[in-house]
Amino acid sequence: MRPNQLWVADLTYVATWAAFAYVTFVIDAFAPRIVGWRVTRSLRTDLVLDALEQALHARRAGQGLIHHSDRGSQYLSTLHRAAGRGRYRGLRIEVIHPRGPWRTLDAVEYATLKWVDWFNNRRLLESIGHVPPAEYEQAYHRLTEAQAMAAWLNHRALRKSRGGSPEPVGQVELTYRCT
Repeated sequence: MRPNQLWVADLTYVATWAAFAYVTFVIDAFAPRIVGWRVTRSLRTDLVLDALEQALHARRAGQGLIHHSDRGSQYLSTLHRAAGRGRYRGLRIEVIHPRGPWRTLDAVEYATLKWVDWFNNRRLLESIGHVPPAEYEQAYHRLTEAQAMAAWLNHRALRKSRGGSPEPVGQVELTYRCT
C-alpha cells in the first residue's frame, strides 16, 4: 500500500448544549493519517463531501485513489471499523468525554482541529512502528525518492559503461525532484 491509494471516511456525533455536532474524518489508510475532516450542525451529504474536498485539495491525490465511505450516512462497513472507528474512539476518549459537556459547535470544532494536529504529527501509533502518521508517510516518500534516484543513477552508469551518452538523446529524461 502507498499514500493516497485508499481513503476511508466515517462520522460520529457530539452532543452540545444547543444541538448535536456531527464530525467526519477522511483517513488515508496507509499511515493512517487524517487528511480531511469537518464539523457541522446537520447530518447532510455536504458534511462528508466537504471533508473529502478538503482532503483532495490538501493531498492533490492522483489517479488510482479509492475513497471508501459505504453507502448513506451510517458508514458501518468492516473496513470502516478497522480504519476509521479507531480514530473516533481516540477523539471520544481523549477529547470529547473528558472535556465535555460541550457548549457550542465552535468549541467542538476547535478541539477537533487541535486533536487532528496532535494525532497526525505527535501521536505514536503502534501499528506503524511507534511513530506519528506524518513521520511514517515522510519516511515512505524519502525511501521511494531514494529508490528513484538510485535507479536513475544506475541507468546513467549503465549507459556510460556501454559507451553511450549518459544522457538519453531524443527520449524523455528521468528527473529527480526533492520536495
